[in-house]
Amino acid sequence: MRIIIIGGHGKVALMAAPLLANAGHEVVSVIRNPEHAAQIKEAGAQPLVLDIEASDAAALASAFDGADAVVFSAGAGGGSPERTVAVDREAAIRTMDAAAAAGVRRYVMVSYHGAGRVNVVPEENSFYTYQQAKVAADEYLRGTQLDWTILGPGGLTTEPSPHHVAAAAATVAQAAASDTSTSRELVAEVIAAVLSEKRSVGQTLDFSDGELGIQDWIGQVAAGQLPGAAA
Repeated sequence: MRIIIIGGHGKVALMAAPLLANAGHEVVSVIRNPEHAAQIKEAGAQPLVLDIEASDAAALASAFDGADAVVFSAGAGGGSPERTVAVDREAAIRTMDAAAAAGVRRYVMVSYHGAGRVNVVPEENSFYTYQQAKVAADEYLRGTQLDWTILGPGGLTTEPSPHHVAAAAATVAQAAASDTSTSRELVAEVIAAVLSEKRSVGQTLDFSDGELGIQDWIGQVAAGQLPGAAA
């Protein structure tokens, strides 16, 4: 597959790119800063300098032409509320419209554990704008005709991947009480796993570090044996 990674210089994206390249995929990593191109190449991907915040859907669709999948792993990174909305909601939604316009069916969104279903924060909380932006983008994606998967990792860590996941808690209360620490390396592994996994299409998959094999987890969620996200 030809896979476009949005937010290609992010820590998760830099781990996902070599996994995908080593699996035989062609990886194009979208970056805003041309100075990051060398690092993208070292990760086995082709750099594409494109500012998603400033690009309209037509420009994005042109960039996606010929791709088989888009992975959205970008974020404003805790900047101003205005930029958070511009990147995490508005630019994210434009990439979905662009993928549809370019004929790219597969779309994987890297969101966060709970995404508005767990620990909904009050408006005065600094996390509020990000939460609302991600919730809006996720809901928009669910309403598209794309073959989408939404990934909800927990609190990200720099620990080595356990190569196994803990599935979502069955209820919001259980999820709120759970340790959702998640290795960034594990997130990269889950991205690589779901892209070619038809059983993950149409699923919101909350997860954290655990002891369940990734493929077994996806299969059990698809079969309704495990929750994909806290109800």
